[in-house]
Amino acid sequence: MNRHLLLLTLCQGLFLTNNVTFIAINGLVGLQLAPFGWMATLPVMGYVVGGALATPLVARAQARLGRKRSFQIGLLVALGSALLAAFAASTRQFWLLVAATMIAGYYSANGQLYRFAAAELAAPDWREKAVSLVLAGGLLGAIVGPNLAAWTRTLLPTPFVGAYLALAVVALLGMAVIAGIDFPPAPAKAAGAAAGRPLGEIMRQPVFIVAIVAAALGYGVMNLLMAATPLAMQVCGFDFGATAQVLQWHVIGMFAPGFFTGHLIKRFGVLPVMGTGVVLNFVCVAVALSGVDLQQFLIALFALGVGWNFLFTGSTTLALTAYRPEERDRAQAAINFCVFATMALTSFASGALVTTRGWNWLNLGSLVPLVVVAAVLLWLGTGAGVRNRRAG
Repeated sequence: MNRHLLLLTLCQGLFLTNNVTFIAINGLVGLQLAPFGWMATLPVMGYVVGGALATPLVARAQARLGRKRSFQIGLLVALGSALLAAFAASTRQFWLLVAATMIAGYYSANGQLYRFAAAELAAPDWREKAVSLVLAGGLLGAIVGPNLAAWTRTLLPTPFVGAYLALAVVALLGMAVIAGIDFPPAPAKAAGAAAGRPLGEIMRQPVFIVAIVAAALGYGVMNLLMAATPLAMQVCGFDFGATAQVLQWHVIGMFAPGFFTGHLIKRFGVLPVMGTGVVLNFVCVAVALSGVDLQQFLIALFALGVGWNFLFTGSTTLALTAYRPEERDRAQAAINFCVFATMALTSFASGALVTTRGWNWLNLGSLVPLVVVAAVLLWLGTGAGVRNRRAG
């Protein structure tokens, strides 16, 4: 753990503070301002749609400007979008709030690259652990995010405006931290050297297909259930303090395993760890379907968080084996675009399903993508999958 990796871990924590606070409040603010209840999670959807649309822009910025300057631009966008969201909430403009969260998606697209940058700050034998440890920085978001939303909810006359202003301060802190990190330069390209394989060829590799499917659907299921939780708990009569507690333990589950997930991957292999993540997702659904008491929400969301960590850390590690250094930017952009596109769909679906069909149907629907992830992991782990992977 060198100094630069430690600072990047802190950046990840501040990034997740933004994410968790957005998840905690955007659906509730949306429910207050939206013309119809089923539109409540459109501000959440705006965040991930903005991330999907920004992915190619961020990839080009990373290639032309380098890691540091691109990350700094992302934090500047985070600052501006938080201030715009505060203005939208204070003036009760629903569509302006959706626009603000879409703009914030540019920061999200940048922050999703912190985990890949971590692998570049460590020796090759430490890549898995570096990715895992930087993801563990999200624990800061687990502690600060829900509490920040709760502490600042009534800071100003209009609920949650204070939370958006607090996120502007978080962005300023991120700028100060990123200024102290020296990222290694991008691999030099000699004149006339090949730019690497076409993206289509990279994406046809079975190992890359599985990495994308696991990352996108694992993140999608997590987002589907997490984004709906504040709304479901409000319907069940819980106050915001209880919701913040559940989200805090969920995010602890997402990032606390980061201190040892890399070690587990080193010892047992990436596919068994990812398979364990799928099992934990099934446990989450089973607990959620068993009732709507506080402890059931808490246990289900905690299991969901740990399952996500195993799947996402594993898929990131798997993806690192599928592309060459000169192919980095477009390969990572393809992964993140698929993640954001899936999250956009699940963000909308979470609000629509929980307000029209209820919490149980939402959980039953999440079983379909989980079965798909289990199937592709089993396929890659078979002899045929291994042969195809070698051929790719």
